[in-house]
Amino acid sequence: MDPRNTAVVLIEYQNDFASEGGALHAAVEGSMAETDMLENTKKVVDAAREAGATIIHAPISFVGGYKEISGSPYGILKGVVDSNAFVKGEWGSQIIDELAPSGDDIVVEGKRGLDTFASTNLDFILRSKGITTIALGGFLTNCCVESTMRSAYERGYEVVTLSDCVAATSSEEHANAIRYDYPMFSKPMSGEEFAGQLAGAAQASDASRGY
Repeated sequence: MDPRNTAVVLIEYQNDFASEGGALHAAVEGSMAETDMLENTKKVVDAAREAGATIIHAPISFVGGYKEISGSPYGILKGVVDSNAFVKGEWGSQIIDELAPSGDDIVVEGKRGLDTFASTNLDFILRSKGITTIALGGFLTNCCVESTMRSAYERGYEVVTLSDCVAATSSEEHANAIRYDYPMFSKPMSGEEFAGQLAGAAQASDASRGY
């Protein structure tokens, strides 16, 4: 793992999921507490920045009225519409203060569905920067994170899923994805393990260059 070729992709760390009062917060609050995903994610981001990795934010948003998607949504997107979540320009769609973009962070625009690659220029950004390894955290364990994981795997990236930096709408859904799905399409590891590998790689790189 080389920090210069590694990106941490933060999926939907937005108020409607992650903050008290968010439209969908009640659905994920229990899982968030079980994994302590916000605190773990903050530690990963700090470590990644220190090591020289790229931080990419991938929020989802829709104009009022959700004209970008089907007029008859079903499944997870129906839940978004019914709860009036992630409306562009409103508080609920904003990235949470604790993980606000800073410095050289990149914010991917155009996410309208589950797979972060599908409606954004994420792949272009990653390849332009020479990124070969991506580490994923965010919401939901078994939905947008998993969809992005599968797509990244198909595109040939080395994929790390940060198992304690994700949350779902139930403990069962979260555990099932971590146990059965993640190992098929990624290298699952804790945030601490990932941060440790990054730090070790950064130190080795500095040593090889005589720093």
